[in-house]
Amino acid sequence: MKKKKIWILAAICGICGIMGGCNNPSAEKAGDTASDSTAVAEEIETYFTAIDRFFTDSIGSLYAKGDVCIPFHLVVDVDETDSTDIKVWGDFWVNNYQQAGDTLKTVSGGSHPGLIHVRQNGDHFEVVAFDAVGDGSDYVPTARRIFGDKFDELQRVSSDQARRDAMRRDAVAAYVKRHHLPASMFQDYGWDAVSLTE
Repeated sequence: MKKKKIWILAAICGICGIMGGCNNPSAEKAGDTASDSTAVAEEIETYFTAIDRFFTDSIGSLYAKGDVCIPFHLVVDVDETDSTDIKVWGDFWVNNYQQAGDTLKTVSGGSHPGLIHVRQNGDHFEVVAFDAVGDGSDYVPTARRIFGDKFDELQRVSSDQARRDAMRRDAVAAYVKRHHLPASMFQDYGWDAVSLTE
């Protein structure tokens, strides 16, 4: 039950865009025009906020730059038994966007499945290692090694397009609201724009 509560809270924190780098606007202090729930979320650090920082700063920065960098994740499993090595298996995504009018246009980004190791030190969390699944012909053998008996769940999560689209839309919408951006849509090249209010 404790794990489920942390996952829900972490999802709220992660979606609220508590992250730096990639030209992201700086976080605002509680009590500003952000909603009460966002203000509460920005005061709480979790291993998911550490994961967001890692993907924004270390992975998103490797892609072509945009105005903002917004990660989101599809969690497969979490092992919290050791606070010095919290393990989070998942399909982690990061996207860079350029703002054009009221639309965030995707510049770059991609999927990075793997296992993230997070260390907790008091109330602070930091990513200390990322075991990334390989590309191409290396995908299946490395995914099987990293995910073990969770491999089938990774396959299910990664192939659930509807869930991925919903998580991405929610992450972008929360980021836009959190940073007061004048955007109501995001758009991938060659695709219709997606409304953030759907």
